[in-house]
Amino acid sequence: MLDIRRLHMLKTVAARGSITAAAQSLALSAGAVSQQLAALRHDVGVDLLRPDGRTVALTEAGRVLLEHADRILAAMEEAECAVAAVKGMVGDTATLAALPSTVARIVAPALTALGADHPQLAVTCLVTDQAQLRELTLGTVDVVLGQRYHHVPETMPKGIAVWPLLDDPLLVVTADDGSDERPFGLRELATHHLVVPPATTDCGQAILRACQQAGFTPTTRYITADIAAQIALARSGLATALVPQTAIDPATPGISAAPIEDHPIQRLLFAATRHTETTNPTTAAVIAALGTAAARPRGYALLDG
Repeated sequence: MLDIRRLHMLKTVAARGSITAAAQSLALSAGAVSQQLAALRHDVGVDLLRPDGRTVALTEAGRVLLEHADRILAAMEEAECAVAAVKGMVGDTATLAALPSTVARIVAPALTALGADHPQLAVTCLVTDQAQLRELTLGTVDVVLGQRYHHVPETMPKGIAVWPLLDDPLLVVTADDGSDERPFGLRELATHHLVVPPATTDCGQAILRACQQAGFTPTTRYITADIAAQIALARSGLATALVPQTAIDPATPGISAAPIEDHPIQRLLFAATRHTETTNPTTAAVIAALGTAAARPRGYALLDG
């Protein structure tokens, strides 16, 4: 009979591209992973991996086995969720991956509430610049607090369930010159020097596409995904930043933050888990806490008209 742990290792190696990378994500030694994969190869009697430059790739037999392994692993999780639902109790551990820009507004309040409502639940939080949807499919994390920009095509892996939490507009951040704040038209930014995230990021792509749809190519002077750096450059008057509203502390001195009135750029913040027919009480509790935190009134009020 095939070992479920070895099947999971095969899936992880296929996703990571190397035994070393897979071992790191599984908190095992490369030797231990190699040994288990050798045992799996012995069980099936055929090579499952082949060298591919500096990485490894699945053989045809490995690809076929992985297709079945995906279904087996999903069935195992389905069984675990069904038993947990019968028990009706929130478990002891969960892992959450979240974007840095969501920590202050959503993640911290949600984890505080979870600690009060479910003191036995220990949530490990992985704060990263990218939504870790691949980690979700691999089982490394249980819940992802991710984002999708409306100007960027959606790419969602199979087998993922999504719960929308909040539409989060980008605000125009400039140095506070003491004048009355007013909404911006996006085309006004054609004459501004901007600080933007790299074009390889979802936010960077969304800003570029929105500006192009408005009829201009933005003048970029600074490129950084660090929101604190973006706000610092805006506060100094060196650049204009476009920053998600949830990432702006309303108490930040020296800045003005105004909405875009004609061509708004928005991201959808969402919670995601692996899809199961039966709801897992633990992940449901985490998602509920994130939803409650996201629904709280924002500290930074949008300007009227």
